Amino acid sequence: MKVFLDLGWFFKERKKQYLFGILVLMIVAFLQLIPPKIVGLVVDAVNEGTMTMTFLGKWLGILALAAVGMYILRYYWRVMIFGSSIFLGRQLRERLFHHFTRMSPSFYQKKRVGDLMAHATNDLSAVQQTAGAGVLTLVDSVTTGGFVIAAMAITISWKLTLIALIPLPLMAILTSYYGKLLHQRFRYAQESFSSLNDKAQESISGVKVIKTFGQEKEDTKDFVQLSQDVVDKNIRVAKVDALFDPTISLIVGICFFLSIVFGTRFILAGDMSIGDLFAFTSYLGLLVWPMLAFGWLFNIVERGRASYDRINNILDEKVDIDDKEGALDQKPEGHLQFNVEEFKFPEDDRVALHDVHFTLNRGETLGIVGKTGSGKTVILKLLLREFEGYKGKIEYGEHAIDTYKKKRLREAIGYVPQDHFLFSTTVGGNIAFANANATMEQIYDAAKLAYIHEDILQFTDGYNTVVGERGVSLSGGQKQRISIARALMMEPELLILDDSLSAVDARTEEAILEALKEKRTDETTIITSHRLSAIQHAHQIIVMDDGTIVEKGSHEELMKLKGTYYEMYQLQQLESLVEKGGEQ
Repeated sequence: MKVFLDLGWFFKERKKQYLFGILVLMIVAFLQLIPPKIVGLVVDAVNEGTMTMTFLGKWLGILALAAVGMYILRYYWRVMIFGSSIFLGRQLRERLFHHFTRMSPSFYQKKRVGDLMAHATNDLSAVQQTAGAGVLTLVDSVTTGGFVIAAMAITISWKLTLIALIPLPLMAILTSYYGKLLHQRFRYAQESFSSLNDKAQESISGVKVIKTFGQEKEDTKDFVQLSQDVVDKNIRVAKVDALFDPTISLIVGICFFLSIVFGTRFILAGDMSIGDLFAFTSYLGLLVWPMLAFGWLFNIVERGRASYDRINNILDEKVDIDDKEGALDQKPEGHLQFNVEEFKFPEDDRVALHDVHFTLNRGETLGIVGKTGSGKTVILKLLLREFEGYKGKIEYGEHAIDTYKKKRLREAIGYVPQDHFLFSTTVGGNIAFANANATMEQIYDAAKLAYIHEDILQFTDGYNTVVGERGVSLSGGQKQRISIARALMMEPELLILDDSLSAVDARTEEAILEALKEKRTDETTIITSHRLSAIQHAHQIIVMDDGTIVEKGSHEELMKLKGTYYEMYQLQQLESLVEKGGEQ
């Protein structure tokens, strides 16, 4: 029952609805006592020969009024209690989503997407049921059971009531034990479902790779194994769940047996009438639901408790990169100073960056080159505050980047990552993602600057063409250019292109870079690339190797050094000549 205490914050928020619903539920429980009492009175009247039509009509009228009253009141308690549980689902869903948006990339490196989806669906549904059906079952079983026992003891026989309820402590002990088993097994079942969810998400996202390598059977086999694990763990849950009804039915049977045996003796002794025994067994029949509901309550509560624990474990994950107290509420602008002595990724002992120092003046372009894994993208991730914990200082304008509010810092930066993600909406909607109020003219201008405008006009519905999930209906170069247009819509103070021209041809690349150079004369740009043609126009170029800067200067200066950059340039020039020769 601890989960009800844990959800106390929500019950306080919706106390009016819950109190009204519980009050109505209690009235319904009280009205349920009327039919058995009327049956007992009618049986005694028939037995004593005092039955009249007036007598029967009066009690049938009362019975009809009670039925109509219960019909109406049951509608209202359902609206109040189940309606409130829907609000809980919405609040937890919004809280989870808000928490997800605040977490840093390191959180998503540790957590599986399928597991997070399971928290927001399956787990949340189990908690919502606790606040709805769980509250109903608790109140209904307690109030109905309490009223029925009181009616049996007060209006019929307290002795027979005590005798009939002798088996109840055994039921309480057994259902409590089943509840503990259920909590443990349901938690494992939810975890296995998370793994299955994650596998499904991963397989659908990577279906092209799976088909390309002909691994459909192997992937299906892995999925079937995980699916079987879900079945096995849920069967273990069902085996415990299946114990509730037989146990309670056995207890109810013993209660009826004791009632009939000792009730008959009380009638023969003259302590009770036949009508009283009829009424008593009818009341005992009403007790069957509270007893069954009590077992069902343990089922709901333990499922809800296991799921709420899983949700809280996620919500308790601290936001490792957050705004500092008194953070600057202004967009940074000006020169950029990057001075990092050492940086390691969380839970990784390897040094990702060391001794990286450079200054980039406002309006200048910085080119970053180096082989794969040399540390190019790491520099960008630190600039975006995706990771912290480095030794050194990164300043943007007059202040360190961690003194600005994250939102304001990122408003100043237009970032085009290596992995281009497009949403399942129109092409125009993707470009205007960062500026929902953008006009079509602004969208056109950004698209023209990214040299994608003419391509879009060739699409079926132009800018209203809906792209598939992750933009699968577009070529790699088209995705890259739409991503660049999206970043340009922000009119950022700092534009970062992380190897974002790799899928376009050399002529388009040159046109895009020339357009950016003309348009962004007063803004700063950082470009990382494997192709030196993308960065040779930069005011400053740094060559990365093994997490540090090995060369720094302009294109001309680096060519004079005849070092790593020179070798890369000569090799790429040779490759270009070979390609041209092959085309002739």
